[in-house]
Amino acid sequence: MRDHMRVVVQRGGRRGRRAGLAGVLWGAAELAVTVGVVVLLLVVHLVWWTNRQALAGAHEEVRELERRWTVPADPEPDAGAGAGVGPDAGAGAGAGAGAGSSAEPLPPVSASRTPAPAKESAYGVLRIPRLGVVVPVAQGVDKRTVLDKGYAGHYPGTAQPGAQGNFALAGHRNTHGEPFRYINRLRAGDELIVDVRGQRYTYVVGRTLAETSERDAGVIAPVPRSTVRPEYGYDEPGAYITLTTCTPEYTSRYRLVVWGTLKK
Repeated sequence: MRDHMRVVVQRGGRRGRRAGLAGVLWGAAELAVTVGVVVLLLVVHLVWWTNRQALAGAHEEVRELERRWTVPADPEPDAGAGAGVGPDAGAGAGAGAGAGSSAEPLPPVSASRTPAPAKESAYGVLRIPRLGVVVPVAQGVDKRTVLDKGYAGHYPGTAQPGAQGNFALAGHRNTHGEPFRYINRLRAGDELIVDVRGQRYTYVVGRTLAETSERDAGVIAPVPRSTVRPEYGYDEPGAYITLTTCTPEYTSRYRLVVWGTLKK
């Protein structure tokens, strides 16, 4: 009788342990599902929502720039005293001027070119007709204040639009508006149009570099030539434009580069 009772208790213990193990496994499964849902929501937020936000904000900034450009510029207090460095100094140039975003001085700009704009301010519009891209151009390449807003960022120290040297821009390829996502599709002869107040500069795509190091500063030099792959680039001074973005997609390991020259 005692042995029989012991067997019953032992079976009950096994069932309890099995039930406890099943409960642990079930809880772990629920936790895994919850974590998966949270991760999925974060991915959706990063890939979809930030794109929508940045794209909408960038388009609104383009409209605001174009609206401001239709307003007549304030006349200089003394037109005969020489060109100033104000918001509308020069021949109808940039939508904002002031110190550059780098301690290094920007290349000299003639009176007919765009003065250096204020740090992190949008002052121009880049249009890429082949891709249907219309994006504000802002001074600087800071992620939070420029690139993550869906803008194209102007590398400090490089030339201004239309000037001799290299007007070099950076932009996201994925997320945050991804204005440069498809620049790998650009081909020789495609146009890159840069508008600033009262001026339009049209560049023509000439060469591309599918992959180079993130530290390849030669691609944004005044005469652009890769220091990593020196067979890519230019040899003669001129007025250039450079577009740079990350590659492969959804990584930042390398840089993709597109170059163009100012259309005469």
